[in-house]
Amino acid sequence: MHPGRALVAVVLVTVALVVPACTSADTVTGLVMHDGEPVSGATVRIQATDRSTVTGPDGRFTMADVDGPVRLSAWAEGFFIAGGSEHEPGVEVTLALEAIPELDHADYEWLSALEGSGSGEGQPCVECHSRRGTELGFMLPVDQWLEDAHAKSAVNPRFLSMYRGTDLSGNQSPPTRYSTNRDYGRVPLRPDPDLAYYGPGYQLDFPESAGNCGACHVPTLAVDDPYGVDPTVAEAVAAEGVTCDLCHKVWDVILDPATGLPDPGRPGVLSYEFRRPPEGHQYFAGPYDDVAPGEDTFSPLQLESAFCAPCHRGVFWDVVVYDSFGEWLASPYSDPATGQTCQDCHMPPTGAASFALAEAGGLVRDPATIPGHRMPGAADIELLQNAVTMTVEASADSDGAFAQVTITNDQTGHHVPTDSPLRQMILLVEATGPDGESLGQADGPTVPDWGGVGDPAAGYFAGLPGTAYAKVLEELWTEVAPTGAYWNPTRVVSDNRIPAMQSDTTSYRFDSPAGGPVTVEATLLFRRAFIGLMDQKGWDVADIVMEEATVIVEP
Repeated sequence: MHPGRALVAVVLVTVALVVPACTSADTVTGLVMHDGEPVSGATVRIQATDRSTVTGPDGRFTMADVDGPVRLSAWAEGFFIAGGSEHEPGVEVTLALEAIPELDHADYEWLSALEGSGSGEGQPCVECHSRRGTELGFMLPVDQWLEDAHAKSAVNPRFLSMYRGTDLSGNQSPPTRYSTNRDYGRVPLRPDPDLAYYGPGYQLDFPESAGNCGACHVPTLAVDDPYGVDPTVAEAVAAEGVTCDLCHKVWDVILDPATGLPDPGRPGVLSYEFRRPPEGHQYFAGPYDDVAPGEDTFSPLQLESAFCAPCHRGVFWDVVVYDSFGEWLASPYSDPATGQTCQDCHMPPTGAASFALAEAGGLVRDPATIPGHRMPGAADIELLQNAVTMTVEASADSDGAFAQVTITNDQTGHHVPTDSPLRQMILLVEATGPDGESLGQADGPTVPDWGGVGDPAAGYFAGLPGTAYAKVLEELWTEVAPTGAYWNPTRVVSDNRIPAMQSDTTSYRFDSPAGGPVTVEATLLFRRAFIGLMDQKGWDVADIVMEEATVIVEP
């Protein structure tokens, strides 16, 4: 929990001018109050600038060297932001704060990001936070969010096919078969090899339970029913997945003070505390302390990695299945003085100069202060191609051609690859002679069978010179490995992913060429899921080249 977040009652907002004090023509002075009492430690800011000051014990503030009229805001922890009006220097100002409601109101109807769904208090987000129909030269938050995986978390076809146990065409695998174990009772069996199989599915293994997938994938439904939400029936606002209103209603994240991690039994919304407002009111939390007028507040949590923790750590049957937040926390990137947050990499500024339309009150800001909402991740080519550094050293002599490849995770704040254990990096290393013939491998690692047994031209790389990086899970009873059905009891068979700021080096020896130069080529690929599972599900997701290098050496 974040300490010191006072919970107080609602009062009215007022902004008033009082009798002018003896102030100079370039100085703004004033008082910040709540319920007739001064508020100390409140931040008073010239809106959309870095000019700010803090009120003293008497609630008073002074801002000198002010050039002309300014729009002021005031904020203190536990309060909505006040202000937004223009004030002349030399005139004393009083800003009155309104306290944030103490309770989360479960009867609140979530506000849609888009038209045609939801009946929450206020307009859909798209009305003010999209550039549609305008000549604005940059994308606004809703435009960016629509390109983000969070907006598709409830309707992602790969997620739904894993939940249902189908392929993308809707063909469903047979129900899970069981046998009776003398010591453990009913245990699952491997799929029947004589029947058509379209991959695993949560509903095949647990047809009587909705599970907790909705706690992250369909959070607006799961807030009040975390174990009863069937993601396949999401509609309206729920089908918007991790929608705008949800993130901007977060009041706090519940973390274990001893570990800094979410409770393993409280995934997703179970580890968030929300502030849904009472009827007739709103509540939006964001990364600015000057958004006024309106029922908005500043939340430093929006700029902290902890905000991401509940959905980016998953523990099933006591096995840590995915943990990009925990990996970040254990890495040098979590150092508050020298590190970087999740938002630094996944919500970088895009060049946008405002986050709302001007006619909706959007103020022009320094573009470096406006986080992007496209949140690039595992499908983003630019992000992946700036994730690691690969170096290749090569030589050749009468004993053969030699290559050494080092991959350094020097640009990513967690392991690579991370999160879903379906993801892999596959390193391919090839040596060719002067006439282009491939030299046989004499020593060194090869791509494992889960890299795909078959035609290399079609992406089946098992047995080729190289290696692969992944967290491989095996189901305890069926011994299926690698598996993505981590809703079942599993064990970690291997995990050779590369932690932040660490390296992995592999060495290879190839047969001697007939004469002339040897060309060594190394290619590092990112693969979204194990190829056997993709074949079962009908997922057509191309590999992404992360790094590639060519070195030519003379014997």
